Amino acid sequence: MSGSGLGIVEQGSVLIREDRILAVGTGLKPEPDEEVIDCEGCVVLPGFVDSHTHLIFGGWRSDEFERRLAGVSYKEIAAAGGGILSTVRATRTASEEELYQLGLTRLQEMSSWGATTVEVKSGYGLETGAELKLLRVARRLAETGIATVVPTFMGAHAIPPEREKTDYVREIVETMLPAVAEQRLARFCDVFCENFMFNAEESRRILEAGRACGLTPMVHADEIEPSGGAEVAARVGAVSASHLLQPSEAGLRLMAENGVVAVLLPGTYLMLREQHRPPVTRMRELGITMAVATDFNPGSCTLVSILLAAQLACLLYGLTVAEALRGITVNGAKALALDSECGRLEPAMSADIVVAAVPDYRHLIYRLGHNPVRMVIRAGRVVYRCCRSPMGIVQQ
Repeated sequence: MSGSGLGIVEQGSVLIREDRILAVGTGLKPEPDEEVIDCEGCVVLPGFVDSHTHLIFGGWRSDEFERRLAGVSYKEIAAAGGGILSTVRATRTASEEELYQLGLTRLQEMSSWGATTVEVKSGYGLETGAELKLLRVARRLAETGIATVVPTFMGAHAIPPEREKTDYVREIVETMLPAVAEQRLARFCDVFCENFMFNAEESRRILEAGRACGLTPMVHADEIEPSGGAEVAARVGAVSASHLLQPSEAGLRLMAENGVVAVLLPGTYLMLREQHRPPVTRMRELGITMAVATDFNPGSCTLVSILLAAQLACLLYGLTVAEALRGITVNGAKALALDSECGRLEPAMSADIVVAAVPDYRHLIYRLGHNPVRMVIRAGRVVYRCCRSPMGIVQQ
């Protein structure tokens, strides 16, 4: 275990004061009036960080899933008016309250798998009012305290059918981004950088406009085809680039030189039955930090379990157990520029903790599809507790 690179402490304790970790180690003694949580026989980890999700949307796309199984491609479905635009139609007609209730249910399910930090993108509105509505819902979800919700503006997710692309890019730059910044609704600006959607130059323009409005860039890069997304991410100072199934060598080198985190999304690779995989070996050689996330969304990945995403990262992408666990903790936090706040069990960090009923850390990856999470603490407060009874599992 000592060679895992995970900083394992055998028979250790974590001392919490209010919402922060005060101490970690062995031999810690509680005060007489302090609550003690007995985690005998369990593994205690930092709260999991899901650094890439599309949590808030209306409707589902099970029909498209069936069509893809029959051999219809993602691009073909999108060209026929499906894909993202199908979700846009359902999301625009949903009320803010309806979207909040849907998002709340999904966030609670993510919490039951150990997620204490969840990035949430807009992008299913594709008009100023609808995009602001999605970000307001994200803010309401953050106020529940279930998880740290990190909002990302992604008006550049697709091109609305009623708009010409040049005019829509202008609206994003001149109207949407200033409105998001004025209302302080997002921390990041993301863009779907693909040749058939927003090309490299359009993506660069949007991300630079976002940075001018105080939003840190991140990029959906080189997923469907090589599109120069990795290069864009590095050149605009993005904190992360996601997917990266077909990045160029030059793009990877630039990412490494500029400290851009690679966010790997194996659930999407699996559901879309992609032909290309991210060059993990080359990323290791270049020293690129790798995070792992769910990419939860209604079309290309309906996965809410961050643990299963980590398992798939090992089985499909060849990550080690330690790499996968770091990918959903400290590296996931780094992908959101939160690595000084969460992702590690260290003094002064947020008291975000997962208690898992497994004999050692390897079982978190080894037991495919199994949810071992027994308790989740976020900012020092228990937000999820699971107990076993003769009738099965009960969430409290």
